Amino acid sequence: MSFIDNIVNECDIALKTLSNKKTGTDRNYPAESVEKNTETLSQKEKNLSIQLMRINLAGEVAAQALYRGQAMVCKDVEIKKHLIEAGEEETDHLIWCKKRLQELDGRGSIFNPVWYAGSFAIGAIFGNLGEKTSLGFVEETEKQVVAHIDKHLEKISSKDIETIEILKTMREDENIHAQQASDNGAESLQSPAKKIMSLTAKVMTSTSAYL
Repeated sequence: MSFIDNIVNECDIALKTLSNKKTGTDRNYPAESVEKNTETLSQKEKNLSIQLMRINLAGEVAAQALYRGQAMVCKDVEIKKHLIEAGEEETDHLIWCKKRLQELDGRGSIFNPVWYAGSFAIGAIFGNLGEKTSLGFVEETEKQVVAHIDKHLEKISSKDIETIEILKTMREDENIHAQQASDNGAESLQSPAKKIMSLTAKVMTSTSAYL
């Protein structure tokens, strides 16, 4: 595709992502495999689950944009294919987080469009630094996401087994994507880059928790 066609295509994908119309891989919704337990949650427990899933939804919106930004500038055909496929699998997470929020009577962050635009730009910047650096960025991002999910699993009420099952499934996928990036030749990022990524994630999660 031409540069203009690429831009139009990415705008279309962004709109579908933000309007919850982007399709994933049609995997089963993880919460379907457990006994429905939402009604037993106290209001405080429910509010915490809503807050955590709003953060996770914002993270998945950002993940979509990161993969798309990197893929758009990637010159290696195989790595580009890997980035797009990983992004499609991440779309499942986006769908699951949104569905769980609806079940809990929650809503997504009003800043999701901002997270998408900023993450797309960051993905494109790292993508232009070369394939190995781009994959290193993917690996580090996924590792930070796993650590972030672990914290959520520690916080959430043990009664909210539906949300827990979703988070555990997401965590498995993130670990796989990190390993795939490593297997494809990811180059470890320098400490300053990791700290900047962590700080950026902190801004996003702390804001999305409430707005």
